Amino acid sequence: MFSTKNLSPNQLSALTALWLAAPISIGIYVISPNVQIALISFGVIYIGCFLLIKWVLEWFIYRKIKLIYKFIFQTKASKKEEMYYRYILPQKSIDEVREDVERWAVQRRNEIEELKSNEAYRKEFLQNLSHEFKTPVFAIQGYVDTLLDGAMENPALAQRFLENTSKNVQRLSTLLNDLDEITKLESGEQPLYKENFIIQEVIKEVFDELSIKTMARHMQVSIKKGCEVPITVFADRDKIKQVLTNLVANATKYGKEYGQLVASIYKTDGEHVLVEISDDGMGIAEEHLPRVFERFYRTDKGRSRDKGGSGLGLAICKHIIEAHEETIHIRSKLDIGTTVGFTISAKKEG
Repeated sequence: MFSTKNLSPNQLSALTALWLAAPISIGIYVISPNVQIALISFGVIYIGCFLLIKWVLEWFIYRKIKLIYKFIFQTKASKKEEMYYRYILPQKSIDEVREDVERWAVQRRNEIEELKSNEAYRKEFLQNLSHEFKTPVFAIQGYVDTLLDGAMENPALAQRFLENTSKNVQRLSTLLNDLDEITKLESGEQPLYKENFIIQEVIKEVFDELSIKTMARHMQVSIKKGCEVPITVFADRDKIKQVLTNLVANATKYGKEYGQLVASIYKTDGEHVLVEISDDGMGIAEEHLPRVFERFYRTDKGRSRDKGGSGLGLAICKHIIEAHEETIHIRSKLDIGTTVGFTISAKKEG
């Protein structure tokens, strides 16, 4: 069935000209029953109406539409865009133009929502950053003021206050170093030095380096049965070790005392390897999981500042893995435990 819904300007001009030329030509034939004159009249009227209507559409209506497109792109038209305005746009139907504008509106609405979300995230980040800095700074200030007010006269008290001051200075230094590192990772200032290495060897190194902490909590650390066979990966060894150190340290902090800490390694295909660190601790509520890789995000009192750390560990892990063009994920259930995993490129030949 013939439809006028998606007519181009040329088609609309031709159809309108036909509607005008046909009855006029018939009228001329009725007045002067000469077929030749009627046909000539039809041709002249049709061509004249077609050109006039086409001109009106292109120079009046499509001039306005062209302005809308220029407003949408918000740039001075390039040669390519000028060609688009001159040759392609006039061939579009009004419905196609409407669809273009609707798509642009949806895109802009999504961009506005993203900007609002980013603004909310920025405010929250600044609030968290302020709080993270104020906590050690105020503690240091309190200890120093107390010492200056006379606590220096008590050697035992002065020693304890200086030790606490040193701990808060260390915390502040860790925070600044982590912020500096995450800034460099985001800006791409830290290059990756990729090489082939056996991932199980790095995991065992991390287990050994953190053994004092795991032993203090009476935790058993191991590589999952069936995952002991050496698997070679291709990545920045130091950066991947940093990721594993953060993940194992978190699992040690929030895992169950006398619990299990397990590393798993799987070949997912010929090109990637999946590494996972699991604990059987307190777990994380489902509503917090989408945000755990955000900077300074705290899920609940169980994962509070009392556990130490800068609050940037998982964010740094995320940036390191994404710098490798790989992915990181988390699974967790309350009172069951947490698993954090990431993919990494398999051994590169040659």
